[in-house]
Amino acid sequence: MNAVTDKPKRVVDKQMGTIIVRNIPFAFEEDIDPIWNKEKYEFSHMVNGASLTMPYLEPFLIKTAKEALKLCGNEGLKQEIYGFIGQEGQHYQNHRRYNEILKQSYPDLAATEAEMEGDYRRFQTKSLRWRTAYSAGFETMTMGMTDWLIGKRSHLFKNADSAVTSLVLWHMVEETEHKNSAFDLYQELYGDYWPRIWGLLCGSWHVAWSSRKGYKRMLQRDGKWNNLRSRLRVYSIVGQFFFNAAPAMLRALSPSYHPSKVKDPKWVTCWMHAYANLPAGHIPLLDTSDPEIPAQFAQ
Repeated sequence: MNAVTDKPKRVVDKQMGTIIVRNIPFAFEEDIDPIWNKEKYEFSHMVNGASLTMPYLEPFLIKTAKEALKLCGNEGLKQEIYGFIGQEGQHYQNHRRYNEILKQSYPDLAATEAEMEGDYRRFQTKSLRWRTAYSAGFETMTMGMTDWLIGKRSHLFKNADSAVTSLVLWHMVEETEHKNSAFDLYQELYGDYWPRIWGLLCGSWHVAWSSRKGYKRMLQRDGKWNNLRSRLRVYSIVGQFFFNAAPAMLRALSPSYHPSKVKDPKWVTCWMHAYANLPAGHIPLLDTSDPEIPAQFAQ
């Protein structure tokens, strides 16, 4: 089995409302190549940069949600938020394990992490309305990212490292599963239109910019950042990201917007069914050698 440092184990998953908190111990070979997709050098580092943000972004989302829960009287929504918190906790722990290995090759990423930590420490001092709006905005943007990464998975992940691919797409599955949570929490407590739109723009921009700091450092260390062809490939991927994220963000501009109105990718549902049938002790690793990268896992 690819990329395992500890004996795989499966802690009992928890059902929180309609959200399942899956305790998946993703792990990675110590010598895993940071260029985990040999056919897409720049894309590999751009995903690495996004991974670097998760141990700072997602604890911020969790702290915000926990504080907001104290003001929430909707019991059904509270159960959903407990599930949201559980999933986000699993996400950043798995990304942190991968990031620690990345830093063995790129030790100067610690400086990028320090900047992110400082940002979210400052954000934690802002009003709860600001923080819940940021959370709802970022979660809205991820719906467009999910459409892109899952819809174009054959192009983006074919023949890539199975462990990293599986980590990223599992994360997107669960972003889809809890897509309503942060939005509903903001609406329950505040519901103001313009702060929500500000949160959408601020949350999306800030996470994208933080990711850029990480992948820029890695590409600089590899001697690629000032290479014209490499930089053009970066711009191309950034363009693909915004092109695919834009519909989700534009939909959210409507005063009547709600994420539940957006249809989930079929692959997400297939992944959930496949995971439910996965024997205990197996990590849901995808087969990237299959051009379709089906929602089926290696035994």
